[in-house]
Amino acid sequence: MYNFTFQNPVKLIMGKGMISQLTNEIPAGKRVMITFGGGSVKKNGVYDQVKEALKNHYTVEFWGIEPNPSVETLRKAIALGKEEKIDYLLAVGGGSVIDGTKLIAAAIPRDTDAWDIVLGGVSKWETIPLSTVLTLPATGSEMNRGAVISNHTTKEKFAFYGDYPVFSILDPEVTFTLPDNQIANGIIDTFVHVMEQYLTVTGVNRLMDRWAEGILQTLVEIAPKIRKNKQDYDLMADFMLSATMGLNGFIALGVPQDWATHMIGHELTVLHGLSHGHTLAIVLPGTMHVLSDSKGDKILQYGERVWNITTGTRDERIEATINQTEEFFRSLGVTTRLSEEGIGDETINEIERRFNERGVAFGENKNVDGAMAKKILQNRK
Repeated sequence: MYNFTFQNPVKLIMGKGMISQLTNEIPAGKRVMITFGGGSVKKNGVYDQVKEALKNHYTVEFWGIEPNPSVETLRKAIALGKEEKIDYLLAVGGGSVIDGTKLIAAAIPRDTDAWDIVLGGVSKWETIPLSTVLTLPATGSEMNRGAVISNHTTKEKFAFYGDYPVFSILDPEVTFTLPDNQIANGIIDTFVHVMEQYLTVTGVNRLMDRWAEGILQTLVEIAPKIRKNKQDYDLMADFMLSATMGLNGFIALGVPQDWATHMIGHELTVLHGLSHGHTLAIVLPGTMHVLSDSKGDKILQYGERVWNITTGTRDERIEATINQTEEFFRSLGVTTRLSEEGIGDETINEIERRFNERGVAFGENKNVDGAMAKKILQNRK
């Protein structure tokens, strides 16, 4: 097991009707800016619950934080927050709204441009406190420091680390009206978050392996049931908590991590507008194929424990496990090949160029550079 230091201060408030707890959780006298995405929260009743709970607080609303939140939009929210002297933020939405609000929290107290903060990688100063009401399980942003911010002008997308939410409210009932494609992408995002922390090498941390496999097994079990009935409270509660536990730091304790699939997927999003989860469904099987020599032992363990693949030669079991993973993604209604989205060599070459230009190398062995990213994408044609 690797050395580690761990801290996660987020207070989770989970269950039916718990949005009402905002009344007591956000201190009286705070000037609160509530951040939103589109208008779905007005259709599913979340907006009314939030406003009722905060009826005695001073509130300002900012709408329009898009999927893969852009710095261009967030600059407008930052300007409003400064103008209104905001000293508390409440993000109401999915991971994109929460991610964007983390950057807003870091930028309001400073004169530094928001994109420069993103490029700095980690916020090194005090931020405005923020909390969340989660409406779309996927990113785990409700219980971690991370955020991913896009720049439409430069066509870039980078990770940024702000501060943890003070608390996050998770009410599974708010997920009942989510579109099927958003649920599918959320399940895939959660699944691949776990895989990035799990699918490396064997024998490092037995407990984290079992914890990660438990989340993967849960997703495999509930995914087809959710597709049949997304208004089952217990199913959606399991989904919601799986997404939170998949990226709150717990299963990363003392283990190596990969994240190459995510970094390649981000480029597909900025270049073609594919949803984040969809890009992961395309890239992960390619990562597994191309890196099967170094990841082979862990692929075999994953195949046996999650998919019950126990017969055949080593190569046959590895191939069957990768195919089973891809079929799982396809069962959720997404494509898993670049050609199915009209993406070809021009994009593959551009992603290779971007990796080389930045001098980056991802993966647990730091070997996924531009050339390796190209091999992974060529596998997905």
